[in-house]
Amino acid sequence: MKQEKSFFARLAQAYRDDWNPNTPSGPTPERRGYPGPLDSPPFPSSDYSIGGTPIIGAPDTQTYPLMEAINHNRSRTKIYGWFNVGFNVSTSNRGVGANSPAAYYYTPNTITADQQVLYIERLPNTVQTEHFDWGFRIAQLYGQDYRYTTSKGVLSQQLLQKNNPRGYDPVMYYIDLYFPHVAKGMNIRMGRYISLPDIEAQLAPNNYTYSHSLLYTVDPYTQTGIVASIKFSNHWLVQLGFSDGNDVAPWTSDAQPTGTACVDFTWRKGGDALYTCANSFNNGKYAYNNIQSFFETWYHKINATWHTDTETWYMYERDVPNIAGNVDNPITPEIGANGAFCKPGQLRCYAPEFAVVNYLEKQFSKTKYLSIRNEFVNDIRGQRTGFATKYTEHLVSYGHWIGSTVLFRPELRLEHSYNAKAYDNGTKTTQFIVAGDVTYHF
Repeated sequence: MKQEKSFFARLAQAYRDDWNPNTPSGPTPERRGYPGPLDSPPFPSSDYSIGGTPIIGAPDTQTYPLMEAINHNRSRTKIYGWFNVGFNVSTSNRGVGANSPAAYYYTPNTITADQQVLYIERLPNTVQTEHFDWGFRIAQLYGQDYRYTTSKGVLSQQLLQKNNPRGYDPVMYYIDLYFPHVAKGMNIRMGRYISLPDIEAQLAPNNYTYSHSLLYTVDPYTQTGIVASIKFSNHWLVQLGFSDGNDVAPWTSDAQPTGTACVDFTWRKGGDALYTCANSFNNGKYAYNNIQSFFETWYHKINATWHTDTETWYMYERDVPNIAGNVDNPITPEIGANGAFCKPGQLRCYAPEFAVVNYLEKQFSKTKYLSIRNEFVNDIRGQRTGFATKYTEHLVSYGHWIGSTVLFRPELRLEHSYNAKAYDNGTKTTQFIVAGDVTYHF
C-alpha cells in the first residue's frame, strides 16, 4: 500500500506542479451565460469586475496549494490567502505619508509588508438552476493596508486613535444565498462586503497594478448591509442594496440608512459592459465617510490581447466644516474625516469631486501583461485628499506570473497637482515613483 505523503510534502509538490506544469489542462467547466472575456491569469479575473456578488453562472475553478496539501482541493470550503510585500523609491522624502495621496505606498522610500491575508470561503454553485445554494467568506487582513480598509467601530482605534503603521482588519464577513428560480438567478449577500463598483479592489490579487489610482484611493471601501443581485438575462443584471453607510459599523453614531442601486448591461457576447452604480446615497450630510457616490464603468475588449476599462465618478458631502481658516468659530472636523476648503465666511459648505481613470491592458502570454493607467481628479474643495486641487496621474506597470501563485508587478508612476502643493507633505506639485510588489499565494 502506497504511503500518503506528509502535509508539507504535498504542499511543496503543489508549488512544483504549479511552477512547472507538465499535465494538460482538463475540459473547460460548464458555464451559464457568455464566456469570460479575459484570461486569468494573467489578469485578476476572467470576468469584468462586478461587486457584491459572485458572477452568476460562472463556476468555481480555483485551486490552491494549501488546499491541495489539506485535501487535494476536494472540498467546496477553501482556506487560502497570500503574502504581499512592496517597495517604492520616490522623489518625495519628507517622512511618513509623504507620498499621499498616492496609495497604497503612502510612505516614500520604504519596503513595506502591505497585506497578509487569509480567506475562508465557500462559493455558491450559481451554474446549476435546480436548487438553492449558499456560500460565505471570512477575510482577515494584516499589514500597512489596514489603514485603507478600516471601518469605524471595527477595531478602528488602531488607526483613528493610535495611527499604527500596521494593523488588523476583518475586511469581509458575509454570507451568500443563491436562489436559482428568481429570474435567471439571484444572489443575496449579507454582512460586511467590498463596495460594489470600481475597476480596482483593496485586495492585492484583484488589481492589475501594485498601486491604486487616486480615484480609487478616496472613494468608499466597505459597507455592512444586504445587497440583492438579480440576473435577468445574459445582458442585464440589477443590484439593489441597503447598508449602514460607508466604512462604518452599524453600532456607531455615524451609521445611517443608505441605499445602493446598480445596473450592469453586457453586450457583444461579453466583450463590452456598462456598469452604472449609485453606490451610496442618503441625506449626504457630513459624517465619517458619508460620501454620496455615483459611478459609470465601461469595460471593452478590443481584441484577443488588448482590452480597456474606463471609470468615472461624481461624489459629494453636504455641510462639511470649513478648514480654510477664513471663518470665525470654526467647526473641528471629525477624526478621520477631512473638512473642506470652503469660500470665505462659510462655516460649512457643499464639497464635491469628480474623476475619470482609464486602464489599457495588453496580454503578452498567460504569465505576462502590461498596464497603462491615466487619470484626472478634481477635488474641488479638498475634502477627499486634503488639498483643493486638480490632479493627473500616469502609470506604466508590468505583471509577471510564476505559475498561478507568484506575481511580480514593477511600475513607474508620475503625478501632478495643479492648484496646490499636494505631495511630499504639502511641499511639491510633482511626484515620480518607481515601485513594485510581490504577491505569494498559498
